[in-house]
Amino acid sequence: MRIAADRLSAYVRDIFMREGCAADEAERIGRYLVAANLTGHDSHGVVRVTRYVEWLREGEVEAGRTPEIISDAPSFALVDAGYGFGQTAGPFATDLGIAKARDNGVAIVALRHAGHLGRIGEWAERAAAAGLVSVHFVNVAGSLLVAPFGSVERRFSTAPFAAGFPVPGAEPIILDFATSLVAEGKVLVASRGGKALPEGALVEPDGRLSSDPATLFGPLDGVERDNQRGAGAIRAFGEHKGSGLALMCELLAGALTGSGTAGPGRRRICNGMLSIYVTPKAFGTEHAMADEARTYLDFFKSARPMPGAEVLLPGEPERRTRAQRLAEGVPLPEPVWETLLAAGRPHGLDGDAYRD
Repeated sequence: MRIAADRLSAYVRDIFMREGCAADEAERIGRYLVAANLTGHDSHGVVRVTRYVEWLREGEVEAGRTPEIISDAPSFALVDAGYGFGQTAGPFATDLGIAKARDNGVAIVALRHAGHLGRIGEWAERAAAAGLVSVHFVNVAGSLLVAPFGSVERRFSTAPFAAGFPVPGAEPIILDFATSLVAEGKVLVASRGGKALPEGALVEPDGRLSSDPATLFGPLDGVERDNQRGAGAIRAFGEHKGSGLALMCELLAGALTGSGTAGPGRRRICNGMLSIYVTPKAFGTEHAMADEARTYLDFFKSARPMPGAEVLLPGEPERRTRAQRLAEGVPLPEPVWETLLAAGRPHGLDGDAYRD
């Protein structure tokens, strides 16, 4: 099935308003979750709604939290989200970094104790739209999901990394990925009838490779999914290289920010993010940078593709998918839509009415 993005956003907004969120926060949650679906990152989209509701009801995430600046300097800030929604903390921290970098050329913003920040590429896109280069390291303190290279035991979160590079006169370059072979949300989507996992994305306790979501979630009965019920783990991407980058995400986003590294006994959802923002003007090479970047990107794209393949820049697939889904609607597997209907039903919301 497909549903128009604005109607899907409105439905998610209304669910969270009835769960106790203020209208502006509920609107952000709906808008950013659907924005992830629009880019093709369904793992960070509306499939998360029931989990967000669960976290909110259990007090793992708190509505109405205003991020607090704990430490402030011209080119640095430490922001504590107070376990509020990432859709409130993310834009706050990003806009703070943009403002500081514009004034001082470069800025570092450390964000701690945030709810799920969603698709991290969203914040790199936001900075690039303001003309800034940015780099983002993220971890999840309460999320043990990924086995280090050479292991079968969970020691990492999916530890996302993102970077954005504005290109005046052209689309920005946006690199955004989990350091795990697949994001946990992709396993969630696959468990609910979505795109199947790549072969060997998961590992069983005995070392056997798997693409079965039950490896992570355990028996796939009922609507809810609990990634702590499965005995296996997600694998790091790129073998030792992805494992090493995940380790740095944990140290930079978890230990350095004070948000906490991944481990047992932690709050179920707690994102830390260390972000670096750079203004090209500060280097006095803005025009030269733009010329050099466009020249190199043309050279990059001119590489002869393999048979049946296409040479794509980071961010191109997302832009294509966004255009297609804005025109045709957001595709949702029936099991995902059922979870959304279930989230709205206790509040008297008829999700199917939003499809018309």
